[in-house]
Amino acid sequence: MTTARAFRLKAEATLTHFQGELSPSAEAWRPAFRLRQGSGGAAVALRGGWVAGRLSPAFTLSALALAAALVLSPHTLLHAGLDGFQEPRGQPVWSDEFDTPGLPNPASWSYDVGGHGWGNRELQFYTEGRRENARVEGGRLIIEARREDWQGKPYTSARLNSRASWTYGRIDVRAKLPRGRGTWPAIWMLPVRGEYGKGGWPDNGEIDIMEHVGFDPGVIHGTIHSRAYNHVDRTQRGKTTTVADAQDAFHLYSASWTPQSIVVSVDNASYFSFDNERLSNPRADWRQWPFDKDFRILLNVAVGGNWGGQKGVDESVWPQRLEIDYVRVYQVKR
Repeated sequence: MTTARAFRLKAEATLTHFQGELSPSAEAWRPAFRLRQGSGGAAVALRGGWVAGRLSPAFTLSALALAAALVLSPHTLLHAGLDGFQEPRGQPVWSDEFDTPGLPNPASWSYDVGGHGWGNRELQFYTEGRRENARVEGGRLIIEARREDWQGKPYTSARLNSRASWTYGRIDVRAKLPRGRGTWPAIWMLPVRGEYGKGGWPDNGEIDIMEHVGFDPGVIHGTIHSRAYNHVDRTQRGKTTTVADAQDAFHLYSASWTPQSIVVSVDNASYFSFDNERLSNPRADWRQWPFDKDFRILLNVAVGGNWGGQKGVDESVWPQRLEIDYVRVYQVKR
């Protein structure tokens, strides 16, 4: 099955009649577009599927026309907020819709394993192939951090790596974040190979699409690290945005990465852009922009650590989950 077809075959349809009459609610897909009709009509939130319900004929025709457009153009996936359509994504090249219950698909994901602190004095041991820490259920990937002794560490969790990698692309991850002091979930990217400098971090770069620390709820961080710009030297480049219900609702965390820039957004609203200095500064090199090699996606929940544990760890909140609805990667124009 092609990636584009897989995208079309999963959506979520919720139909609500504004005059007090509820029509069926189905969860078979996840959103590729949303439509909204004014007061007295009906609303439909679609991710690209066929929907039947008690709707006005005019609205039903509109919805079916848009659904037909998606079927006729399988590579044009439209994402929108309630106020209208956004620009189409590029060609879909990879996704995990988390449709098969059990452990994460081993053809798509590998594990980082260990409890050595991960350079940040983190408190968890990352396990492998353990459902308590990483599993697919209800159409979502669950990464769960738990308070339990494991190989000398007081917490367990999981850190997943995509087996696929890309140079440039649009990465979309729809997620709901854990809560509680000491949680530190992340959606991020690291290089597959160390080809610059000493071969490690930060010489070869890091793209943080989403980081959140539980002691500062609702504040989302997008950050870039390189040899010239990194948190060890306190020169990292990044910004924050506020998502008040990030721990209660799903939101779309994205990065659009091209040879010109990396743009980080939440729910299609960009809030941080990092430009390629090598295009404007003749002295710039890989130290400023190592982002021209293959990178992979990482998903994890850390516990405590230099940043996540700055204000301690609340021992009463565990277990805590990072829930991932889907991960999708698209080509971008270069």
